[in-house]
Amino acid sequence: MQINTLKIKYSKKKRKTIGRGGKKGSSAGKGGKGQKGRSGVSISPLFEGGRSSLIDRLKKVRGFKSHKTKTIVFKPSVLEKKFKENAIINKEALIKIGLLSKKDSERRVKILGGGEIKRNFKIGEGVELSASTKKAMGISVDESAISAQPSRTGKK
Repeated sequence: MQINTLKIKYSKKKRKTIGRGGKKGSSAGKGGKGQKGRSGVSISPLFEGGRSSLIDRLKKVRGFKSHKTKTIVFKPSVLEKKFKENAIINKEALIKIGLLSKKDSERRVKILGGGEIKRNFKIGEGVELSASTKKAMGISVDESAISAQPSRTGKK
């Protein structure tokens, strides 16, 4: 038994060779001309043919969308119509009456606007009051405490 007389039991498929001459013609199975038709081609998958990439285009999109949750605001006049005297106003009560949806229960709730408040209310947890509303309800507001709060104009 010699190595030149050995036969393979299965037929071995010949690997496709490109660009070696023969019957493939001028482009040798590589398509037309251009960068991909040359040898040693390696184009980045992020390269988009010279146009601005997706990341660069997104930078140019104008506008700003705040991800901060927005506060739900109520006027005292609306609450006077919906609630009875000495009622407790909290998020659960607002949901029960239908002024606040369950989906919005995660957001901040604030009562804004002074005016005249004829009824007495008890404010529960999760409901904030503006300074003018506190004055209208008879809750003492310390003006020095409001002005002592730091302003948000500095760098983050």
